Formats: sequence, C-alpha cells, structure tokens
Amino acid sequence: MTRAGLVLLATLGSVALLGGAFAFQFLGGMPPCHLCLLQRWPHGAAIVIGLLALIIPGRLLPWAGALAAATTSGIGLYHTGVERGWFAGPTSCTSSMATQGVSSKDLLAQIMTAPVVRCDQPAWVFLHLSMASWNAIFSAVLVLIWIAAALRRA
Repeated sequence: MTRAGLVLLATLGSVALLGGAFAFQFLGGMPPCHLCLLQRWPHGAAIVIGLLALIIPGRLLPWAGALAAATTSGIGLYHTGVERGWFAGPTSCTSSMATQGVSSKDLLAQIMTAPVVRCDQPAWVFLHLSMASWNAIFSAVLVLIWIAAALRRA
C-alpha cells in the first residue's frame, strides 16, 4: 500500500472511532465521562493531521499522526485501568470522594456538584472489554499504520 493509502486508512480509522463515540453518545444515549472526552481530542488531531498529510508530502505528518494515535491509546489504557481499579482516576469522575472531616453541608455540596457520568464505571462492555479498552486496542493498531506510512517511501 502506498504512503497516501496508509495515511488515508489511519485517518479513516480515527474518523470511525470518533464517529463511533459520537454514535454511542447521541444515538445510544451514553454520555461520555471526562476520560472519554480526553480520548476524543487526539482522534480529532489525527484526522486533521491525516488530511494535511494527504496534501503535504513528507514523513513528519505521519509521525505526528502516530503520536496522536498513541496519545489516545495511552489515555484509553489509563481509563481501562481506572475502570478495573488498577489506577486511581481523576477525583472529578470517580467514586473516591473524601468524606473524612467534611461537614454534612459540604458533603451534600460535593454530591450535588459531582458529575453524573463516572470514569470508573464502564458504560458499555463487549467481550469483557469496555469502550476505553477497545479504543486503546484500535488506536494502537492505528499507531502501527501511521508508523508504516512514515517509513514508506513516497
């Protein structure tokens, strides 16, 4: 496959993953948590990078695409770890709310301002893997495609 073909494949991969996330949100009624939203931004960057790489020759943009895909894959791995209890998640979207020494009024305020969507509870699971896990896996494949594009002669 040509470099342009690989770039197009990687770009369309990010389009598909981002489109899937939006479909789960708007068609499936599953609002994203904070970590889910963080995983979307690198896909957006990869799409822009891919479009530019189809116009501008060279290896720099495919390497940037690989970095974007690696970033979302890494966030997906972290999110998977939060969901499985391997890592502490952001206090803004996990159940680790501090209650020691907190007045009932302050505790109620924490509860009322807490986000509805939790990062430590998967909204959807397929084959024992959450959306975050699937994003990490598919994005890692996209990293390999981007690297192949960067190493391919024009």
